[in-house]
Amino acid sequence: MLADFILTDDQKAIKEAAREFAEKEFPNYAEECDKEEKFPFELWKKAAQLGFIGMAIPEQYGGQGLGVLDSCLVVEEFWRVDGGLGMILATTFGSEQILAFGNEEQKKKYLPPLAKGEKICAACYTEPQAGSDVAGIKTRADKDGDEYVINGTKMFITNGTIADYYIVLARTDPNPPKRHHGMSVFLVEKDMPGVQANKLTNKLGIRASDTAEVVFKNVRVPKENLIGQEGQGFYQTMMFFNVTRIPVAFQAVGLAQGAFELAYHYARNREVFERKLSSFQVTQEKLAKMRTELEAARLLAYQAAFFQDKMGMPDPGLTAMAKYYTAKVAQFIVHEALQIHGGYGFMGEQAISRMYRDARILEIYEGTREIELEVIGRSLLGKIPSRLGTVRKHPLM
Repeated sequence: MLADFILTDDQKAIKEAAREFAEKEFPNYAEECDKEEKFPFELWKKAAQLGFIGMAIPEQYGGQGLGVLDSCLVVEEFWRVDGGLGMILATTFGSEQILAFGNEEQKKKYLPPLAKGEKICAACYTEPQAGSDVAGIKTRADKDGDEYVINGTKMFITNGTIADYYIVLARTDPNPPKRHHGMSVFLVEKDMPGVQANKLTNKLGIRASDTAEVVFKNVRVPKENLIGQEGQGFYQTMMFFNVTRIPVAFQAVGLAQGAFELAYHYARNREVFERKLSSFQVTQEKLAKMRTELEAARLLAYQAAFFQDKMGMPDPGLTAMAKYYTAKVAQFIVHEALQIHGGYGFMGEQAISRMYRDARILEIYEGTREIELEVIGRSLLGKIPSRLGTVRKHPLM
């Protein structure tokens, strides 16, 4: 296995601890939280007590100060068992903006409660008419003295109804020279007057993860809650997504690993035509292709995480490649895994059935597969700083 020769002993221990926790605790919540579409607060608290939440947050702010790969190993193991429950790790989602661009006062105030599992964060970028097109957002933040007044609606917000903090991208310049200029990022607290979150239900997958429409109506935010520089919000957000796409690649790898294992064990035990299903060449071919694609995907995800840990910042092209390919592989593996299960896999109470539904989100959030291909292409043309753009041209190209 890849972990045997790439990971340090400490990283192997993190991976093993995460696997043990997920295998022991997740089965107690998976089916109920999926059916009832409810967030597993008790499970989240248990994970926080064991240090699985906010692992990458520096120690001075209440976290463990571990690397991207370290924390992503937990993502991989949690999603290996159940993707919806694995989303408890996203309770710090949005804090990356505070860590990268916030001032010292903001970091000391907001990061420790997130790392300790006392507060939950939500990142508010997507709007009803602006998803992949971040520059198309309409939410306004108009300056009024020492405050900003925020008005707008955000859609498909993870942790929307359970969040204590909202990281909000809004327009501070209504008439910028370019459409991606004049945006800024703010921290809005849930108790500020004018904040309303409406839960969205009947999702296809990751149903244990809370998703909502969040409306901001004349929400007054003190100027101290501006994160980073006014007018730099678009660039901060692009950096944010370059970072957070790496964990999504590990979500895909974890889910693919779990689906492969279910299919493998089912094929070894299921009998058809008085033979084990695994004895048929067609089944062996399926498993061989699944395993090969899985290991290739894992290498790409690990490479993206290694690069950020080493360089202190992500490579946009490499990160996009990792998310695009791992999500594609996850789709392939869960499809084949369900096929191997046959009619049993089609039944809702089966884990492979949940995995099949959960996998679909991987090619949608944190940048659709089409957006990832756009980023990869732009990096190759040198329009985005990336190692991919420095690849020497082949003589036949």
